[in-house]
Amino acid sequence: MLDIIFIVSGIIALVNSNSSMARKFNISYKYEMHLHYLLFYHVFFSMFFTWYILNFGGDSYGYWKFGMEQVIIRDPSWMKYWGESTKFILWLCYIPSQVLGLSYLTGNILFGFLGFIGIRYIFIMVADLFPANHSVLNISLFPTVFYFLNLHFWSSGVGKDAISFWGIAWFMFSIQNYKSRWWQGLIALFFVYMARPHMGQALISGAGIAFLLGSEVKSTYKVALSSLALIGAVYLSANTLESLKLTDFSLETLEEFSGTKVRDLSSGNVGSGVNLASYSWPIKLFTYMFRPLFIDAHNIVSFFSSFENALYLWLSFFIYRNWTPEAIRDMPLFIKAGMITFIPVTLAFMNSLSNLGIVMRMKNMTMIYFLLFCFFLITYNKKLRYLKALEKQKYYARREAIIEEKKKNALAASSGQQE
Repeated sequence: MLDIIFIVSGIIALVNSNSSMARKFNISYKYEMHLHYLLFYHVFFSMFFTWYILNFGGDSYGYWKFGMEQVIIRDPSWMKYWGESTKFILWLCYIPSQVLGLSYLTGNILFGFLGFIGIRYIFIMVADLFPANHSVLNISLFPTVFYFLNLHFWSSGVGKDAISFWGIAWFMFSIQNYKSRWWQGLIALFFVYMARPHMGQALISGAGIAFLLGSEVKSTYKVALSSLALIGAVYLSANTLESLKLTDFSLETLEEFSGTKVRDLSSGNVGSGVNLASYSWPIKLFTYMFRPLFIDAHNIVSFFSSFENALYLWLSFFIYRNWTPEAIRDMPLFIKAGMITFIPVTLAFMNSLSNLGIVMRMKNMTMIYFLLFCFFLITYNKKLRYLKALEKQKYYARREAIIEEKKKNALAASSGQQE
């Protein structure tokens, strides 16, 4: 009964907040309905995620049932689980799982609610800030991309993925209107850092650079916000190194760390592994960003991911043609910060993740910002072409009007002379 109360109450609250946010940002009724559809679509994925983990295994069930072997607590109590990474997720799960006794399905739906809120933040910003839409094979990218399987699957269950995705999206939503939402950004950064310290480190560093480069940020704010981000990045770096068990951020140390990860996730240990050690840098980058493709699909999740990756690959071809300084200048701050965060995270993960299943899971946190980066470049130049065509149309209309006026004047003058 308690499970039903939590689930129903959460759905009602999210439906109501969908409507209130749509009104606040002047989102059309059509897109408001898509938010409702996405909510129930996401709840379905929480149920599917539950079935998938129970049948194929995963850390998620260990978090909820407190069976994580790497975290052993004697005489366990709630605050004894306080800490970063795995301990933080156990700390979050303790009251609903151990005290309230909620089921694993309910836990996945509750974490899924956070994942949906992250999706909603990004959805609202795209609907509010993008200048136009774009179609591929006569299918509009917005809101279609928000129904992508990976966007929902990895953010719909108990674990670091839902918390990280939600926290990053909330952080991006906050810095887009930093003057009034700065405090929300701090809370979001806290959750991201506690779940995955290295992502928190990348996020605050990316935000600092985005503030510095953002044309919409006033000079006084640029200096202040970038300085705060730098101080925060330096302050957090010691804890980040400790959590990753590194001595420093030197190239040699990171390469050694990457080599260890590659050996742990080699093709000999996992079914979807690739021989990353033998790949060149361009192939590693391609593998991280655009695989699995159809030839790599080993289950239904990777099969549907192939369609998404094919779209990512297709959109990436448009970057060169649509890239302009003006487009980068006018790009929303959240995409700038998202892309600046995406680049170092991609460079790190492409050298350390040799399992395509884990690649799909890890890139879910930031790949959406690469997609929106490509999407914005296309729509920005599409709008410029439309405005130029409109201006040309007005020019020719004015020209025709002037010619007609001259003809009338000439005709009137001719008639006056004849009289």
